[in-house]
Amino acid sequence: MSDTRLTTSSYLVLGIIDKLGEASPYDVKVEAARTVAPFWSVPHAQVYAQCDRLLAAGLLSQVRQESGRGRRVLALTDRGRAVLKGWLDDPEFVPVEARERGILKLWFGGRPDLLAPTQVGEHTRTLHEYEELAESVGELLTAGQREALEFGIRYERMMVDFWQWVQQRDARLTDR
Repeated sequence: MSDTRLTTSSYLVLGIIDKLGEASPYDVKVEAARTVAPFWSVPHAQVYAQCDRLLAAGLLSQVRQESGRGRRVLALTDRGRAVLKGWLDDPEFVPVEARERGILKLWFGGRPDLLAPTQVGEHTRTLHEYEELAESVGELLTAGQREALEFGIRYERMMVDFWQWVQQRDARLTDR
């Protein structure tokens, strides 16, 4: 294990299996898509690769189910739980990389009058989805899940505000 470098995706897999108690790689993929995908996406193939890496590193144990297709079910080992807890308790700061395609287009000279209306609409739609989710299941979420959802709400509000500013600024510049 000492030379296995863990990535954020590694911890994502450990965290999901920890929350579920045990899970197949497919279960991890489905749960990631259902829960954390809005703020941390992980490709399907990477989930399976991470499960294999974590199993080889001794952080997961595997049992093959006797019935059905004999799918493999993974669970955290004591060592895996300790590694996950260490990561959760580590206050290290890693700067955010905002991978917003619209911002990249602006940087390279994309037209604000074409970009801004779509961006405002899409970020507004996503904001409403998050707000509805908070209203419908907010009480069922753990404190950390609710805080992560609140991050999504605040991020989308900021993006709506930003793109509205771009729209208004562009309108002022073209009025000159």
